[in-house]
Amino acid sequence: METWGSYGAMVLVQLAYGGSNILMKIAIDRGLNQLVFVVYRHIIAILLLGPFAYVLERKQRPSLSFSVMMKIFVLASLGTTIHLNVYYAGLAYTSATVASALSNVIPSLTFLMAVLFGMEKVRIQSPRGRAKVLGTIICIGGALTFTFWKGGYLFKSFMEIPLINIYSTKGSTSQLNHGGKNWIKGSALILVSHIAWSSWLILQAVVYKLYPALLSLNVLICFFASLQSSFLALFFARNPALWKLEWNVQLLTIIYSGVVISGLVYYLQTWCISKKGPVFASMFSPLLLVIVGIFSVVAFAERLHLGSLIGAFLIIAGLYIVLWGKRTDGLSQALRGSEKGLVDDDKIMLEISVNDPSGTNPITNQMK
Repeated sequence: METWGSYGAMVLVQLAYGGSNILMKIAIDRGLNQLVFVVYRHIIAILLLGPFAYVLERKQRPSLSFSVMMKIFVLASLGTTIHLNVYYAGLAYTSATVASALSNVIPSLTFLMAVLFGMEKVRIQSPRGRAKVLGTIICIGGALTFTFWKGGYLFKSFMEIPLINIYSTKGSTSQLNHGGKNWIKGSALILVSHIAWSSWLILQAVVYKLYPALLSLNVLICFFASLQSSFLALFFARNPALWKLEWNVQLLTIIYSGVVISGLVYYLQTWCISKKGPVFASMFSPLLLVIVGIFSVVAFAERLHLGSLIGAFLIIAGLYIVLWGKRTDGLSQALRGSEKGLVDDDKIMLEISVNDPSGTNPITNQMK
Protein backbone atom coordinates (compact mmCIF):
# COMPACT_ATOMS: atom_id res chain seq x y z
CA MET A 1 0.00 0.00 0.00
CA GLU A 2 2.87 2.36 0.86
CA THR A 3 4.48 1.71 -2.55
CA TRP A 4 1.31 2.57 -4.46
CA GLY A 5 0.89 5.60 -2.21
CA SER A 6 4.31 6.85 -3.31
CA TYR A 7 3.37 6.43 -6.98
CA GLY A 8 0.03 8.23 -6.50
CA ALA A 9 1.67 11.05 -4.52
CA MET A 10 4.26 11.70 -7.24
CA VAL A 11 1.60 11.76 -9.97
CA LEU A 12 -0.32 14.36 -7.93
CA VAL A 13 2.91 16.31 -7.51
CA GLN A 14 3.43 16.49 -11.28
CA LEU A 15 -0.21 17.48 -11.87
CA ALA A 16 0.24 20.30 -9.38
CA TYR A 17 3.50 21.40 -11.01
CA GLY A 18 1.78 21.39 -14.38
CA GLY A 19 -0.87 23.78 -13.12
CA SER A 20 1.83 25.96 -11.60
CA ASN A 21 3.77 26.14 -14.88
CA ILE A 22 0.69 27.23 -16.81
CA LEU A 23 -0.40 29.82 -14.26
CA MET A 24 3.11 31.16 -13.83
CA LYS A 25 3.63 31.58 -17.56
CA ILE A 26 0.41 33.59 -17.80
CA ALA A 27 1.26 35.67 -14.72
CA ILE A 28 4.82 36.48 -15.85
CA ASP A 29 3.63 37.62 -19.27
CA ARG A 30 1.14 39.88 -17.49
CA GLY A 31 3.74 41.56 -15.30
CA LEU A 32 4.35 39.42 -12.20
CA ASN A 33 7.91 39.77 -10.87
CA GLN A 34 9.43 36.40 -9.99
CA LEU A 35 11.19 37.66 -6.84
CA VAL A 36 7.96 39.15 -5.52
CA PHE A 37 6.19 35.92 -6.37
CA VAL A 38 8.71 33.72 -4.52
CA VAL A 39 8.51 35.90 -1.37
CA TYR A 40 4.69 35.98 -1.25
CA ARG A 41 4.41 32.30 -2.10
CA HIS A 42 6.60 31.14 0.76
CA ILE A 43 5.05 33.52 3.28
CA ILE A 44 1.68 31.91 2.49
CA ALA A 45 3.22 28.45 2.93
CA ILE A 46 4.70 29.44 6.32
CA LEU A 47 1.32 30.69 7.54
CA LEU A 48 -0.35 27.51 6.29
CA LEU A 49 2.15 24.89 7.49
CA GLY A 50 3.52 26.60 10.59
CA PRO A 51 0.63 25.83 12.99
CA PHE A 52 0.42 22.20 11.82
CA ALA A 53 4.18 21.74 12.24
CA TYR A 54 4.12 23.23 15.75
CA VAL A 55 1.22 21.09 16.96
CA LEU A 56 1.75 17.78 15.16
CA GLU A 57 5.54 17.56 15.47
CA ARG A 58 6.01 19.09 18.90
CA LYS A 59 7.28 15.85 20.44
CA GLN A 60 9.11 14.31 17.49
CA ARG A 61 10.88 17.47 16.29
CA PRO A 62 14.64 17.16 17.01
CA SER A 63 16.74 20.01 18.31
CA LEU A 64 18.00 22.38 15.64
CA SER A 65 21.79 22.63 15.77
CA PHE A 66 23.79 25.25 13.90
CA SER A 67 25.12 22.62 11.48
CA VAL A 68 21.64 21.34 10.62
CA MET A 69 20.34 24.90 10.26
CA MET A 70 23.09 25.72 7.77
CA LYS A 71 22.27 22.60 5.77
CA ILE A 72 18.61 23.65 5.65
CA PHE A 73 19.72 27.15 4.61
CA VAL A 74 21.67 25.68 1.69
CA LEU A 75 18.71 23.44 0.91
CA ALA A 76 16.45 26.49 0.66
CA SER A 77 19.04 28.26 -1.53
CA LEU A 78 19.24 25.39 -4.02
CA GLY A 79 15.62 24.24 -4.21
CA THR A 80 13.80 27.55 -3.95
CA THR A 81 15.88 30.72 -4.23
CA ILE A 82 18.20 29.63 -7.05
CA HIS A 83 15.95 27.09 -8.75
CA LEU A 84 12.72 29.09 -8.77
CA ASN A 85 14.11 32.52 -9.58
CA VAL A 86 16.36 31.25 -12.37
CA TYR A 87 13.64 28.93 -13.70
CA TYR A 88 11.04 31.70 -13.90
CA ALA A 89 13.56 34.04 -15.51
CA GLY A 90 14.08 31.39 -18.20
CA LEU A 91 10.35 30.76 -18.52
CA ALA A 92 9.88 34.38 -19.60
CA TYR A 93 11.92 33.57 -22.73
CA THR A 94 10.28 30.24 -23.59
CA SER A 95 6.90 28.54 -23.51
CA ALA A 96 5.53 26.39 -20.69
CA THR A 97 5.72 23.30 -22.92
CA VAL A 98 9.38 23.80 -23.78
CA ALA A 99 10.23 24.53 -20.14
CA SER A 100 8.50 21.31 -19.13
CA ALA A 101 10.38 19.38 -21.81
CA LEU A 102 13.71 20.64 -20.50
CA SER A 103 12.78 19.44 -17.01
CA ASN A 104 13.54 15.92 -18.21
CA VAL A 105 17.24 16.46 -17.61
CA ILE A 106 16.42 16.20 -13.89
CA PRO A 107 16.30 12.37 -13.74
CA SER A 108 19.69 11.94 -15.39
CA LEU A 109 21.32 14.70 -13.33
CA THR A 110 19.89 13.30 -10.09
CA PHE A 111 20.84 9.76 -11.07
CA LEU A 112 24.40 10.85 -11.84
CA MET A 113 24.73 12.80 -8.58
CA ALA A 114 23.26 9.92 -6.57
CA VAL A 115 25.81 7.53 -8.10
CA LEU A 116 28.69 9.92 -7.42
CA PHE A 117 27.66 10.36 -3.78
CA GLY A 118 27.11 6.64 -3.26
CA MET A 119 23.35 6.96 -2.76
CA GLU A 120 22.53 4.88 -5.83
CA LYS A 121 24.39 1.78 -6.95
CA VAL A 122 24.47 0.63 -10.56
CA ARG A 123 25.49 -2.84 -11.62
CA ILE A 124 25.54 -2.93 -15.41
CA GLN A 125 25.75 -6.74 -15.27
CA SER A 126 22.31 -6.96 -13.62
CA PRO A 127 19.04 -6.47 -15.55
CA ARG A 128 17.79 -3.79 -13.14
CA GLY A 129 21.05 -1.84 -13.47
CA ARG A 130 20.81 -1.88 -17.26
CA ALA A 131 17.12 -0.91 -17.00
CA LYS A 132 17.87 2.21 -14.96
CA VAL A 133 20.63 3.33 -17.32
CA LEU A 134 18.61 2.53 -20.46
CA GLY A 135 15.46 4.15 -19.09
CA THR A 136 17.32 7.36 -18.23
CA ILE A 137 18.80 7.54 -21.73
CA ILE A 138 15.39 6.96 -23.33
CA CYS A 139 13.84 9.68 -21.15
CA ILE A 140 16.43 12.24 -22.18
CA GLY A 141 16.22 11.15 -25.81
CA GLY A 142 12.44 11.53 -25.75
CA ALA A 143 12.73 15.02 -24.28
CA LEU A 144 15.24 16.08 -26.93
CA THR A 145 13.02 14.59 -29.65
CA PHE A 146 10.01 16.47 -28.30
CA THR A 147 11.91 19.75 -28.17
CA PHE A 148 14.07 19.79 -31.29
CA TRP A 149 12.48 17.46 -33.87
CA LYS A 150 9.14 18.62 -35.19
CA GLY A 151 8.63 15.95 -37.81
CA GLY A 152 6.93 16.33 -41.16
CA TYR A 153 3.30 16.25 -40.05
CA LEU A 154 1.51 18.88 -37.98
CA PHE A 155 -1.53 17.59 -36.11
CA LYS A 156 -4.51 19.88 -36.12
CA SER A 157 -5.40 21.42 -32.78
CA PHE A 158 -8.65 20.51 -31.04
CA MET A 159 -9.44 24.22 -30.68
CA GLU A 160 -9.56 26.72 -33.54
CA ILE A 161 -9.36 29.69 -31.15
CA PRO A 162 -7.36 29.57 -27.87
CA LEU A 163 -9.48 29.39 -24.74
CA ILE A 164 -6.76 31.40 -22.97
CA ASN A 165 -4.74 34.09 -24.73
CA ILE A 166 -1.51 34.38 -22.76
CA TYR A 167 -0.12 37.22 -24.81
CA SER A 168 -3.14 39.50 -24.88
CA THR A 169 -1.21 42.39 -23.32
CA LYS A 170 2.02 42.15 -25.28
CA GLY A 171 1.20 41.39 -28.86
CA SER A 172 0.40 38.44 -31.01
CA THR A 173 1.32 34.89 -30.18
CA SER A 174 3.31 34.35 -33.34
CA GLN A 175 5.48 37.41 -32.75
CA LEU A 176 6.35 36.32 -29.25
CA ASN A 177 6.91 32.69 -30.11
CA HIS A 178 9.37 33.42 -32.91
CA GLY A 179 10.66 36.99 -33.08
CA GLY A 180 10.54 38.18 -29.50
CA LYS A 181 12.05 35.29 -27.55
CA ASN A 182 15.64 34.35 -26.90
CA TRP A 183 15.18 30.58 -26.78
CA ILE A 184 18.86 29.79 -26.16
CA LYS A 185 19.06 32.17 -23.21
CA GLY A 186 15.81 30.87 -21.75
CA SER A 187 16.84 27.24 -22.19
CA ALA A 188 20.23 27.86 -20.59
CA LEU A 189 18.63 29.51 -17.56
CA ILE A 190 16.18 26.63 -17.14
CA LEU A 191 18.97 24.06 -17.39
CA VAL A 192 20.93 25.89 -14.67
CA SER A 193 17.83 25.88 -12.47
CA HIS A 194 17.47 22.12 -12.96
CA ILE A 195 21.05 21.54 -11.83
CA ALA A 196 20.16 23.34 -8.62
CA TRP A 197 16.94 21.30 -8.32
CA SER A 198 18.78 18.00 -8.75
CA SER A 199 21.22 19.06 -6.04
CA TRP A 200 18.23 19.90 -3.84
CA LEU A 201 16.81 16.41 -4.29
CA ILE A 202 20.11 14.85 -3.24
CA LEU A 203 20.71 17.16 -0.28
CA GLN A 204 17.13 16.81 0.93
CA ALA A 205 17.58 13.07 1.38
CA VAL A 206 20.65 13.80 3.54
CA VAL A 207 19.02 16.54 5.60
CA TYR A 208 15.92 14.47 6.30
CA LYS A 209 18.05 11.88 8.11
CA LEU A 210 19.38 14.64 10.37
CA TYR A 211 16.04 16.40 10.84
CA PRO A 212 13.21 13.85 10.30
CA ALA A 213 10.30 16.22 10.84
CA LEU A 214 8.70 16.79 7.42
CA LEU A 215 6.37 19.69 8.24
CA SER A 216 8.94 21.55 10.33
CA LEU A 217 11.59 21.02 7.66
CA ASN A 218 9.35 22.48 4.97
CA VAL A 219 8.46 25.47 7.16
CA LEU A 220 12.15 26.20 7.70
CA ILE A 221 12.87 25.88 3.98
CA CYS A 222 10.06 28.33 3.18
CA PHE A 223 11.29 30.71 5.91
CA PHE A 224 14.86 30.82 4.58
CA ALA A 225 13.62 31.05 0.99
CA SER A 226 11.46 34.09 1.78
CA LEU A 227 14.41 35.78 3.54
CA GLN A 228 16.82 35.07 0.68
CA SER A 229 14.43 36.28 -2.03
CA SER A 230 13.54 39.36 0.05
CA PHE A 231 17.23 40.23 0.19
CA LEU A 232 17.54 39.86 -3.59
CA ALA A 233 14.40 41.97 -4.04
CA LEU A 234 16.16 44.89 -2.33
CA PHE A 235 18.37 45.11 -5.43
CA PHE A 236 16.17 43.79 -8.28
CA ALA A 237 12.56 44.56 -7.26
CA ARG A 238 12.66 47.88 -5.43
CA ASN A 239 9.65 49.38 -7.19
CA PRO A 240 6.71 49.41 -4.71
CA ALA A 241 4.27 48.91 -7.59
CA LEU A 242 5.65 45.40 -8.11
CA TRP A 243 4.48 44.39 -4.64
CA LYS A 244 0.92 45.62 -5.06
CA LEU A 245 -1.64 42.78 -5.19
CA GLU A 246 -4.94 42.92 -7.07
CA TRP A 247 -7.71 40.44 -7.85
CA ASN A 248 -6.22 39.00 -11.02
CA VAL A 249 -4.35 35.97 -12.33
CA GLN A 250 -1.17 37.12 -10.57
CA LEU A 251 -2.86 36.85 -7.17
CA LEU A 252 -4.38 33.48 -8.13
CA THR A 253 -0.93 32.21 -9.09
CA ILE A 254 0.58 33.35 -5.78
CA ILE A 255 -2.17 31.73 -3.71
CA TYR A 256 -2.12 28.50 -5.72
CA SER A 257 1.65 28.17 -5.52
CA GLY A 258 1.77 29.06 -1.83
CA VAL A 259 -0.98 26.66 -0.76
CA VAL A 260 -0.63 23.79 -3.26
CA ILE A 261 3.05 23.84 -4.27
CA SER A 262 4.94 25.19 -1.24
CA GLY A 263 2.43 23.69 1.18
CA LEU A 264 1.11 20.35 -0.06
CA VAL A 265 3.53 19.39 -2.86
CA TYR A 266 6.73 20.08 -0.93
CA TYR A 267 5.44 17.89 1.90
CA LEU A 268 4.45 15.05 -0.45
CA GLN A 269 7.75 15.21 -2.29
CA THR A 270 9.77 15.18 0.92
CA TRP A 271 7.75 12.19 2.14
CA CYS A 272 8.37 10.30 -1.11
CA ILE A 273 12.10 11.05 -1.00
CA SER A 274 12.28 9.79 2.58
CA LYS A 275 10.57 6.54 1.54
CA LYS A 276 11.91 5.87 -1.97
CA GLY A 277 14.94 8.08 -2.45
CA PRO A 278 15.70 11.10 -4.69
CA VAL A 279 16.02 9.18 -7.98
CA PHE A 280 12.51 7.74 -7.60
CA ALA A 281 11.07 11.22 -7.05
CA SER A 282 12.94 12.78 -9.97
CA MET A 283 11.88 10.10 -12.46
CA PHE A 284 8.29 11.36 -12.44
CA SER A 285 9.29 14.72 -13.93
CA PRO A 286 8.68 13.52 -17.55
CA LEU A 287 4.96 13.39 -16.74
CA LEU A 288 5.04 17.16 -16.39
CA LEU A 289 5.81 17.51 -20.10
CA VAL A 290 2.84 15.38 -21.10
CA ILE A 291 0.47 17.20 -18.71
CA VAL A 292 1.49 20.67 -19.87
CA GLY A 293 1.56 19.59 -23.52
CA ILE A 294 -2.00 18.25 -23.43
CA PHE A 295 -3.26 21.35 -21.60
CA SER A 296 -1.53 23.65 -24.10
CA VAL A 297 -3.23 21.88 -27.00
CA VAL A 298 -6.67 22.32 -25.44
CA ALA A 299 -6.36 25.74 -23.78
CA PHE A 300 -3.80 27.54 -25.97
CA ALA A 301 -4.64 25.82 -29.29
CA GLU A 302 -1.05 24.68 -29.77
CA ARG A 303 -0.57 22.31 -32.70
CA LEU A 304 1.31 19.08 -32.10
CA HIS A 305 3.95 17.76 -34.45
CA LEU A 306 4.69 14.12 -35.09
CA GLY A 307 7.99 14.54 -33.28
CA SER A 308 6.17 15.81 -30.19
CA LEU A 309 4.04 12.68 -29.94
CA ILE A 310 6.99 10.36 -30.57
CA GLY A 311 9.01 12.22 -27.94
CA ALA A 312 6.18 11.94 -25.41
CA PHE A 313 5.93 8.19 -26.06
CA LEU A 314 9.68 7.76 -25.53
CA ILE A 315 9.53 9.75 -22.29
CA ILE A 316 6.76 7.58 -20.85
CA ALA A 317 8.51 4.39 -22.01
CA GLY A 318 11.79 5.44 -20.42
CA LEU A 319 10.03 6.44 -17.21
CA TYR A 320 8.47 3.04 -16.72
CA ILE A 321 11.67 1.19 -17.63
CA VAL A 322 13.49 3.02 -14.84
CA LEU A 323 10.61 2.48 -12.42
CA TRP A 324 10.75 -1.22 -13.26
CA GLY A 325 14.42 -1.19 -12.33
CA LYS A 326 13.66 0.61 -9.08
CA ARG A 327 10.79 -1.76 -8.36
CA THR A 328 13.04 -4.77 -8.93
CA ASP A 329 15.57 -3.21 -6.54
CA GLY A 330 12.90 -2.98 -3.85
CA LEU A 331 11.80 -6.58 -4.32
CA SER A 332 15.41 -7.81 -4.29
CA GLN A 333 16.15 -5.93 -1.08
CA ALA A 334 13.05 -7.35 0.57
CA LEU A 335 14.02 -10.86 -0.55
CA ARG A 336 17.56 -10.43 0.75
CA GLY A 337 16.14 -9.15 4.03
CA SER A 338 13.90 -12.20 4.42
CA GLU A 339 16.76 -14.55 3.52
CA LYS A 340 18.99 -12.82 6.05
CA GLY A 341 16.31 -13.28 8.68
CA LEU A 342 16.15 -17.00 7.95
CA VAL A 343 19.93 -17.30 8.15
CA ASP A 344 20.01 -15.41 11.44
CA ASP A 345 17.29 -17.67 12.86
CA ASP A 346 19.32 -20.74 11.82
CA LYS A 347 22.39 -19.31 13.52
CA ILE A 348 20.46 -18.67 16.73
CA MET A 349 18.99 -22.17 16.74
CA LEU A 350 22.44 -23.64 16.07
CA GLU A 351 23.97 -21.69 18.96
CA ILE A 352 21.19 -22.80 21.29
CA SER A 353 21.62 -26.43 20.28
CA VAL A 354 25.37 -26.32 20.76
CA ASN A 355 25.47 -24.33 23.98
CA ASP A 356 22.44 -25.85 25.76
CA PRO A 357 23.96 -28.40 28.21
CA SER A 358 20.63 -30.08 28.83
CA GLY A 359 20.22 -30.97 25.19
CA THR A 360 16.73 -29.46 25.04
CA ASN A 361 15.27 -29.02 21.57
CA PRO A 362 14.58 -25.29 21.17
CA ILE A 363 11.59 -25.94 18.94
CA THR A 364 9.71 -28.68 20.78
CA ASN A 365 11.14 -27.94 24.23
CA GLN A 366 11.61 -31.69 24.66
CA MET A 367 14.62 -33.78 25.63
CA LYS A 368 16.45 -35.37 22.70
